[in-house]
Amino acid sequence: MDPALKLSELLAYAENESRHWQKWFQENPAALDVKLDIAQAKDVRNLVLHIVAVDTRYAERLLGEEVSPYEKFPTEVTALFDSADRAFQKLRKFLDAAQENDWKQVIEFPTRSMGTLTSSKRKIFIHTLLHSTRHWAQLATALRSAGYKQDWQHDFLFTNAIE
Repeated sequence: MDPALKLSELLAYAENESRHWQKWFQENPAALDVKLDIAQAKDVRNLVLHIVAVDTRYAERLLGEEVSPYEKFPTEVTALFDSADRAFQKLRKFLDAAQENDWKQVIEFPTRSMGTLTSSKRKIFIHTLLHSTRHWAQLATALRSAGYKQDWQHDFLFTNAIE
């Protein structure tokens, strides 16, 4: 048995967490309007938008596609999570097709808040998954503090992405 965490397992965890949130927000739509101050988002809806937009835009960069303008992302919950699903499909497409040299390829790209950055595609892929995981954790805490408890365990230990 290989004890190393595989990127496919981390991707499966991130996708599983996103799907839990999608279902939860469909059942708790008022939570989208909770005010907060995380990642320049003033409310939950805009933090979810930030998570989905970053996932999508980095997935597009990894595949060499045109990067979607941030302002074009929907904010309605079903459409927003449809975008999330497409981002995961793109991430999986890159993961499944990438060869060793693809992971090492360094690209330059503009960001919304940090100027122009340069990074390997490997680092971008990992960053994308850790970025969403970090923000979902912040969101879970902010929502619990506002009286919106989630009905699942967020920790990796409880995921079905790995045995």
